[in-house]
Amino acid sequence: MSAIVRNKRNFRAGFTLTEAVVAAALLLIAIVPILKALTQANLNSVIIERRTQSLCLAQGKLNQIKARSIYGFDTVSSQSNEVLTGSYLCNTTIGGSGDLKTVTVSVGQDTSNNGALDSGEIEITLQTQIAKRWPDS
Repeated sequence: MSAIVRNKRNFRAGFTLTEAVVAAALLLIAIVPILKALTQANLNSVIIERRTQSLCLAQGKLNQIKARSIYGFDTVSSQSNEVLTGSYLCNTTIGGSGDLKTVTVSVGQDTSNNGALDSGEIEITLQTQIAKRWPDS
């Protein structure tokens, strides 16, 4: 019986090197997918923020065009690479003739910093029609 008691006294609490390595490997296997998910969530958040900003700017640009068309319907014209705010650019296309025009507004962030809104940079495209409010006198 004294041999059993002596073995209990020599027992050390703690982890062996093998147990620590296995625990670290399991922890690493669990953390990698979590970090990938967080990275993807952050990327999606940036994309959503950029599209939301583009949508607000495009709607504002359409409102400006509609307001100007009330008194200057014939002066509304197309514009390319107009700076709206910061690095956001806008392309405005006016089509149609007579008393009805089609207005297309494309907005995006100039990520290439070349001063031009390339097709890959366009986030939002809005289209509407405007009509002449009253005939000229």
